[in-house]
Amino acid sequence: MTKWYETLTGSLEQKRQYKQAKARMDGLPAPYAAAANAVQRYLMYSGDVTDGDTTVQMIVDLADLWERAALDGTPVRAIVGDDPVEFTETFARAYDAKRWIDKERARLNKAIDDAEREEQK
Repeated sequence: MTKWYETLTGSLEQKRQYKQAKARMDGLPAPYAAAANAVQRYLMYSGDVTDGDTTVQMIVDLADLWERAALDGTPVRAIVGDDPVEFTETFARAYDAKRWIDKERARLNKAIDDAEREEQK
């Protein structure tokens, strides 16, 4: 039953891990919770990772990072620097995963190769 369900919805284990990491970020003291959730939200919109395992690992690592910062009392700006967008995009690039743009690049290259072959007939 679970396998059939997961075919439609994706891995239940990944969803559980994601929710746990998200709950950890929600449970952080202010201002860490707000900063962690803002970074997580941006990652979900901009990360464009297609692999669920990688996405979950990014969120778990993000929760670890912000929990450590909260424990150490590290200022939010010391974590994200002057450019939170650059911080978040660099964080995402640290994960070797297939991204949506990779599929589009492959599709574009194939289309051009096919057009070239057609042209040579």
